[in-house]
Amino acid sequence: MALPARLPKRKADTGRPQRDRCPGHLAFVRQHGCCVPGCQGRPIEAAHVRTHGDGGMGMKPSDDRAISLCTEHHRQQHNVGELEFQRRHGIDMLKLAREFASASPAWKRYLAKKAQGL
Repeated sequence: MALPARLPKRKADTGRPQRDRCPGHLAFVRQHGCCVPGCQGRPIEAAHVRTHGDGGMGMKPSDDRAISLCTEHHRQQHNVGELEFQRRHGIDMLKLAREFASASPAWKRYLAKKAQGL
């Protein structure tokens, strides 16, 4: 008996919305200093903002929810939780993420391609 024809690959339907990934945008975010006022720490990492519903249990948020944090502050963000982190440092992480996304040439290109269905 012969094997049935091989099926073409397709993305699994997990029932969850697909996360928007844009490595160029994350590189843009990492080119900036730490978002914690007065911090000069390095290296800089792209830290995803997990509050406000994007992402979920075990799912990283879309890349337009990234801000620049030094390694120490990125670790602190996860250890104390985002609401406490924002309170301690007087920052609005979601607002910063939106500012990064609106200033990022890579994110703008990504959105244009996505709109064209590419």
